[in-house]
Amino acid sequence: MLNGPNPGMRYPMEPYQNLVFLKNMITRPNIEVGDYTYYDDFKDPGNFEKNVLYHFDFIGDKLIIGKFCAIASGVKFIMNGANHESTPISTFPFAIFRNGWEKITDSEHPTGKFPYKGDTVVGNDVWIGFDATILPGVKIGDGAVIASKAVVTKDVPPYSIVGGNPAKLIRKRFDDDAAARLQKIAWWNWSAEKITENLLLINSADIDALEKAAG
Repeated sequence: MLNGPNPGMRYPMEPYQNLVFLKNMITRPNIEVGDYTYYDDFKDPGNFEKNVLYHFDFIGDKLIIGKFCAIASGVKFIMNGANHESTPISTFPFAIFRNGWEKITDSEHPTGKFPYKGDTVVGNDVWIGFDATILPGVKIGDGAVIASKAVVTKDVPPYSIVGGNPAKLIRKRFDDDAAARLQKIAWWNWSAEKITENLLLINSADIDALEKAAG
């Protein structure tokens, strides 16, 4: 019996090579992607890492993406390296040019330190639409939907649909109680065999039945 595609495949829809299981394309150690998450690019799925912008090793932030996510072409993640201080008179990043200007990073000059908003984290079963942009440190909850061309500036609750610039809540896919139950079920952590066995329930709106199947 077949239990879905091999998550280790690079091109799960061969011969179509614009869609990839993203985990198998990642080369950067500061990007983590779960099984079955795919990226579909109009030109070249190798563009994904090019669209993770201002991601510098010396900053140490990570992009963490869960399992079973669907990421459309042109999605961009702007990381902490893009941040400039806005409190001081000048937003210019003097310190990176050194040669005496690095002194503003001393403890005596705290306003010279660049803002750091932490890791960017995308939950499981998240759909990110065409050309959306995710800003540094944003946390996107399980089951969320990000509309095409949305600019996500703040955290997105689980099972919410957001859109616009800046992205705002359009509606909730499920009420808070149902969303909590679905996160507890966490079907994305099941084995491939169990997912296959319960695929019709996962693809339904029957949370009660899925809860029973979870055991």
